[in-house]
Amino acid sequence: MGSNAKIGGGGFHHVAIRVYDFDATVRFYSEVLGFQEKVRWGEGSSRAIMLDTGDGNYLEVFAGGTEGAKPEGAFLHLALRSDDVDGAVELARAAGMEVTVEPKDAVLGGIPVRIAFFKGPDGEIIELFQSTGDVSL
Repeated sequence: MGSNAKIGGGGFHHVAIRVYDFDATVRFYSEVLGFQEKVRWGEGSSRAIMLDTGDGNYLEVFAGGTEGAKPEGAFLHLALRSDDVDGAVELARAAGMEVTVEPKDAVLGGIPVRIAFFKGPDGEIIELFQSTGDVSL
């Protein structure tokens, strides 16, 4: 875990993208860039996967994207590690940021986590991500 005392832990957990060709994207990042599958969930256009980039930081790939180039690319959000999602989201709220998803528990491919989302100063989507089970993600 990192050393960011404000949000507890800190550092990037993952960057998320939504893609049109899920299988080709996963093959590229796995076979060409050497990312390793950590966990996957969902089916069809609702499937997703976390690929370890090699240092415990992840690329999260979601299916269901539209074909062709996107004005802002395929990036959805950035996620920051935290060991206190509830406290960290209150820091963002107190700074005037819009909380778009209140802190909640979720299970990703059998791994329990706690997450929250808010908009940064320029509208960028920021996720706070906390592993809560025996297996860390």
